[in-house]
Amino acid sequence: MKHIIILGDGMADLPVERLGGKTLLQYTHKPMMDQLAKEGRCGRLITVPEGFPPGSEVANTAILGYDLNKVYEGRGPLEAASIGYEMADDDFAIRCNIITLQDGKIITHNGGNLETQDADVLIKYLNEKLAKPINEREGCERVKFITGIQYRHLLVIKGGNKHIVCAPPHDHPNEEWRPLLVKPEATENSYSVNRLSPQETADLINELILKSQDLLAQHPFNIERAKRGERQANSIWPWSGGYRPSMETLMQQYPQVKSGTVISAVDLIRGIGHYAGLKIVEVEGATGLADTNYEGKAQAAIEALKTDDFVFVHVEASDEAGHDGDLELKLKTIEYLDQRLIAPVYHEVSTWDEPVCIAVLPDHLTPVEMRIHVGQPVPFLIWHRGIEPDSVQQYDEVSCVNGSYGLLKLNEFMETLMNIS
Repeated sequence: MKHIIILGDGMADLPVERLGGKTLLQYTHKPMMDQLAKEGRCGRLITVPEGFPPGSEVANTAILGYDLNKVYEGRGPLEAASIGYEMADDDFAIRCNIITLQDGKIITHNGGNLETQDADVLIKYLNEKLAKPINEREGCERVKFITGIQYRHLLVIKGGNKHIVCAPPHDHPNEEWRPLLVKPEATENSYSVNRLSPQETADLINELILKSQDLLAQHPFNIERAKRGERQANSIWPWSGGYRPSMETLMQQYPQVKSGTVISAVDLIRGIGHYAGLKIVEVEGATGLADTNYEGKAQAAIEALKTDDFVFVHVEASDEAGHDGDLELKLKTIEYLDQRLIAPVYHEVSTWDEPVCIAVLPDHLTPVEMRIHVGQPVPFLIWHRGIEPDSVQQYDEVSCVNGSYGLLKLNEFMETLMNIS
């Protein structure tokens, strides 16, 4: 039995008054997911352990069966792995968004939907102006900016301390940014002779944020955007940092997995896949937005299943639409995922002699009317030829409450999936 997980990031939602009190999954047209739910079995999954933020780095790692208490180091190190930056033992890597500020508030976490080529110019500009050596004698840089994808980039601080409190920008739309600046976290294990203190690290990052605002305001890219009345990419916003993680591969954790592939346009997910021992497949035209290449991802998944026994396909589009508060677009992203990715995969693998188990789920809720992540249980479905169906007739947050898998927690999902053979 081969296994494929198809994950619609942030796809789950809460009841929306404009939709007659239905969730988006209840409201939208998604015949393929509903067919798989009717022919398969469903349940709900707690993807966020107590005490952890309801972010994609937490939820996706948990879905793949990892104990967050043992492996969690934030987004930064995972994204460093994805973009090919090999972290040293004294590195502190932290996600570095380019965001939009206006009238003292965070307007958007994505800098006005930056394209990678534009962001690369801005990141290199900031690195030229702000990167600095620890001291003249050693020559190595205390601060380094590294280009990622779209608005998602990397800040590496040599000797930085992870015991700081950062505010994810997507969780604070239309809020004043100054009260959200980085603060030190007082813990017993926060001090080291080889690292800055939490206070020194927080002060350094806040200094970089303020300096970035002055620099980006003067950049021709933002000057031209301002002339056109467009949102400016006018500040960095670092968050979710950590040290180099120590993770077993999926092959070490699950003997059923001999080889596997991860397909995603998002650095974070590729980074998780890297540490999980999965091959990273890039798909031309995969953007992380609603205009992503769904058909290309479907074909890449089909090709991967011909040689590998585990494939993880991640689609970011619904999450981004949720953060933007765009109801119509989020509905479309769910329909696109259903018809342009899940359906082609199903129609292909259902004809194979070797059986394939398909699982579909989101990692967390990104309610379109809240525009933030919510760590409530998510609905999931599991389908394969010969599975005994339960009573669920369609795939959504409400119907899956009655699924035969009940309410699973964290690594129980992966264990359940791997036991299907």
